[in-house]
Amino acid sequence: MPDRQLRIGLPKGSLQGSTIELFRKAGFPVTVDERAYSPDLGDDELWGVLLRAQELPLYIEHGVLDCGLTGYDWILERGVDLHEITDLVYAKGGMRPYRWVLAVHESSDVDRWEDLAGKRIATELVAVTERYLADHGVEAHVEFSWGATEAKCPDLVDAVVEGTETGSTLRANNLRVVETLFESSTRFVANREAWSDPWKRQKMESIALLLNAALEAENMVGLKMNVRQVELDAVIACLPALKHPTVSPLTNGDEEWVAVETVVDAGLVKDLIPALKAAGAQGIIEYPLSKVVV
Repeated sequence: MPDRQLRIGLPKGSLQGSTIELFRKAGFPVTVDERAYSPDLGDDELWGVLLRAQELPLYIEHGVLDCGLTGYDWILERGVDLHEITDLVYAKGGMRPYRWVLAVHESSDVDRWEDLAGKRIATELVAVTERYLADHGVEAHVEFSWGATEAKCPDLVDAVVEGTETGSTLRANNLRVVETLFESSTRFVANREAWSDPWKRQKMESIALLLNAALEAENMVGLKMNVRQVELDAVIACLPALKHPTVSPLTNGDEEWVAVETVVDAGLVKDLIPALKAAGAQGIIEYPLSKVVV
């Protein structure tokens, strides 16, 4: 065991797969034994544990763990005091924040918080919901939901406060959104005492840099091509580069041609490659990126 070790918590459950994949892209070859809760992160200076995102904020605040990845929603729900290292916008369904909404059945006459007076609300975020009710001067019954929250409205409860990525489950249960409370994303957070330790802080900052670099590369690709000097300006004019494309002479010494390399949004490629070809680029190569450090 190394002299120094950082104890890090990773979310188990819906975010587990996307988190492990993100760490792998960041350079940590994570392996998980499905019968164990301690994954191998491929780094002797890291000791990891898989826990529900709901549990991680308290373990980090109490110093059982030095740091971890959990949802902003659970940080709010637990009311913990943590240092936020970085905001990592990813979710189980894609690269988007996760919305927490107040929703009711489409037949309900509830249009605002004040209409909930005396009514029953189901949610996993009991403390957050109670704070919102208090802020609006409303007294209502809030009960913890163990799952299938959307299905409880309207037969069991009058409203739900539920998280959603696309809204499809809400619509499937004939629910309409009254209000979005807040947007949540995965946060890399640290225990404040651990953050004050120079070695642990440097280790956490390095992890954050690599995770963000992997996220930045998610929707980017690299392009290489050969271009005649006389057509270089026309080709460069097509490129929405991250900064500026790299233009290099060919190794064969042919001064008529140059090599051009750049990084672009993957969504642009289907239109960009034909435009580059029309502008004179040849030998165009598209390649994936694992990290982009900005």
